[in-house]
Amino acid sequence: MVLPLRLKKMFLSMHFYIVAGFVLFTLFPLTWPVDLPYEFWIKQILMRLIWAGLFYLNLLFLTPRLLYKNKALLFICISLGMVMASVYINSFLDDVTGSRAAFIKIFDQNPVEYNSHDFYWTMMTALVLLGISTILAFYKKLKIDQSVFEAIERDKVNTELSLLKAQINPHFFFNILHTIYGLADTNSAASKDAIYTLSHMMRYVIYETKNDLTDLEKEIKLIEDYIKLMRLRLSENVQIIYEKPAGMTNYEVAPMLFLPFVENAFKHGISSVNPSYIYIDISQTGNKVKLEVKNSLFKEKAQHLEDSNGIGIANTKRRLDLLYPDRYTLEVFNDTKTEDYTIILTLVLK
Repeated sequence: MVLPLRLKKMFLSMHFYIVAGFVLFTLFPLTWPVDLPYEFWIKQILMRLIWAGLFYLNLLFLTPRLLYKNKALLFICISLGMVMASVYINSFLDDVTGSRAAFIKIFDQNPVEYNSHDFYWTMMTALVLLGISTILAFYKKLKIDQSVFEAIERDKVNTELSLLKAQINPHFFFNILHTIYGLADTNSAASKDAIYTLSHMMRYVIYETKNDLTDLEKEIKLIEDYIKLMRLRLSENVQIIYEKPAGMTNYEVAPMLFLPFVENAFKHGISSVNPSYIYIDISQTGNKVKLEVKNSLFKEKAQHLEDSNGIGIANTKRRLDLLYPDRYTLEVFNDTKTEDYTIILTLVLK
């Protein structure tokens, strides 16, 4: 697996601090109020190299090959073997370098006391290094697993979003073409105007929806073009109210996010016989954009309205969940007394 750049930087920083720790550990005796013999420093450097090898052997090989694969008993046996080996090597280097004799001479220390202290100090150091390297190995695995999981989730979300877009676009064109078809036999001039407007909308849907984000002003223009098309086919019984403040701040927003709610109002909120209305209001406060769509509610449609919203609304809700988690609210009011159906979408943009 190719690690993300942030993980590579994190692991490089981790190794830098490990090496720095070994260097400080090696130089710590310089703080002692005594001149140490060169034999001590030779042994000190050689032993630190041994411990560094033990540390990285466990970090890069033993823990990944054994503990990751639930071979805990074998890991414990090998680890204890390495601890005892480090104790033996430490004693061997004492003899080879003459460090023990020089140390005992300077500090006037009993050989038995020195050997006992050196044994426990070496053993505890090896155990601590094994413990730290094991923790770091599991931390590294946790970060890599988390990165893999996030990559898989991103791929799933992108795949699902692509499928949702693929469903919304044909659904949108189906509704628009149905509108133009209704104009073709009765008003050729209006149908020409509708086709011209549709060409602009098609350009938006075909090109802008390929991107993850589009300009808010383009998304609003799509709504305005849609309202313009709908006006061509509606009777005087239908009142359309559209409000939008001047000078809105432009943000980036997912394409085709607002239109399904407007489509839904035109689908369910108008009547060819009874007076009806559609109210669309777009407002902005800072980086919050609110879309309020209100339409007439007819008794024969009220009971099954939410179940019949179709592909557009259902997919848009899912897209909101995927793209704007914890950054949107969607309120639906189905008031049979006032015969109003209202959807209020509040979206926090970046």
